[in-house]
Amino acid sequence: MTDTITADPVSRYVGGREFRNLVGGEFVAAGNGATSEVVDPSTGSAVSEVPESSGADVESAVEAARKAQPAWEAMGVDGRSACFARFGELLQGRREEMAMLDAIDSGNPVKAMRVDIDICMPYIEGWPAMARNLRGEVIPASPGNLHYTSHRPYGVVGRITAFNHPVMFAATRPLPALIAGNSIVIKPAPQTSLSTLGLAEIFAEAFPPGVVNVVTGGAEAGAALVTHPTVKRIAFTGSVPTGLAIQKSAAESGHVKNISLELGGKNAMVVFPDADLEESVEGAIFGMNFNVCQGQSCGSNSRVLVHRKLYDEFVQRSAEKLREYQVGIAYADETDMGPLVSAQHHERVSGYLEAGVGEGAKLVTGGDRPEGAPSGGYFMTPAVFADVAPGMRIAREEIFGPVMSVLPWDDYDQMIDTANSVDLGLTAAVWTNDVHLAHKTAERLDAGYVWVNDSTRHYFGTPFGGTKNSGTGREESTGELISYTEEKVVHTRLKDPAAAFARYTN
Repeated sequence: MTDTITADPVSRYVGGREFRNLVGGEFVAAGNGATSEVVDPSTGSAVSEVPESSGADVESAVEAARKAQPAWEAMGVDGRSACFARFGELLQGRREEMAMLDAIDSGNPVKAMRVDIDICMPYIEGWPAMARNLRGEVIPASPGNLHYTSHRPYGVVGRITAFNHPVMFAATRPLPALIAGNSIVIKPAPQTSLSTLGLAEIFAEAFPPGVVNVVTGGAEAGAALVTHPTVKRIAFTGSVPTGLAIQKSAAESGHVKNISLELGGKNAMVVFPDADLEESVEGAIFGMNFNVCQGQSCGSNSRVLVHRKLYDEFVQRSAEKLREYQVGIAYADETDMGPLVSAQHHERVSGYLEAGVGEGAKLVTGGDRPEGAPSGGYFMTPAVFADVAPGMRIAREEIFGPVMSVLPWDDYDQMIDTANSVDLGLTAAVWTNDVHLAHKTAERLDAGYVWVNDSTRHYFGTPFGGTKNSGTGREESTGELISYTEEKVVHTRLKDPAAAFARYTN
């Protein structure tokens, strides 16, 4: 890691730039002029400001979306698809800028954020193709009648995104709602708003005014969006406590809402004694997302259950590989892993490191500050714990950071019980060369998405979502597209054709 920081990316992409909300096709400050600081996690220094939106700002955005929605729906799938194509073209043209904004704002390595931009493209292209195949049904419910269904958009959708993939989530998560004919109000996580506000400039150029609106802010803006009577459909990606609060607020708003939640994970990766050791180690490290978002991912396999036959060597190999990681400034090309998103989150993750050691786990590597790191940055080297017992906090609670716990196992049924013992069930992974064992184990693991000899990768068209407290609903699939519509039934009583014909011939 170098001792000096080049200020060029910050100066070029952030310095002197005004970041504003997008409401009704116009770029506006918060109505009361309030702002919040944007802090660069690599240095701990404030680099910009973003609007701190109030309920009144959300009201303006929702009203703009409400007015724009009928014309947007009337464009049909082909018209909306043309806007998607333009959006993808513009996003690719500003790939470096968007990736740098994410690196500066979130601490994620810029080379990983470039990949995040590329990942957006199959979604931008895929949703229109899927929407063209969205059909209703003709139902033979009764003789002599015609019953059929159609899918109609809700109207205005609220989308609240997470801080770990800021631009990718802001670019892709609104798409199924939009292609279904809804307009949308996006509120990014308060820790990472820059790239979403940058993306708003692209939305404004690609979509008609008011179809996509962006407001930044904290709890007040979020609550106003969730409880607004016009917003009947809410989608949220983030923490379990916030997801529960959204459910409660929506229920108490006096207005029925359709809510989908993609929440936390304490995901188990199970390694069987016949697994390829090198591949499983690489899979565990890859699945932790160390080099994408510092392990700050709900999908990270933060509990690795390794058969005792491979356990010691697995722990040793994992530690060796992670010691090679270049931890440094997020917007430097040589950086493998950047800083955590904020000082508060760094303190939280550090507390779990202390808890792990205090409860008797062995910190094999990591968890410390890398040599030469800027004094104000929120850096932490990737950590591996061994000798972890299932009841320890680091084995039960979502840390959302660069901390991997490795647990030994001998008994199959006991291992399954351990894997299923937490109140989260987002993902899991199974590593074995026995196809029968792989699928039987995948069936028994209580998770919404299970990889076999793979980890963390998403495939468009494959439903993604969790069980238990990991959320409700599925994303990235036909099911998500349908979830942004309401099913409508049309019944027609058909008269006797002979009587009808006689009316016209007599």
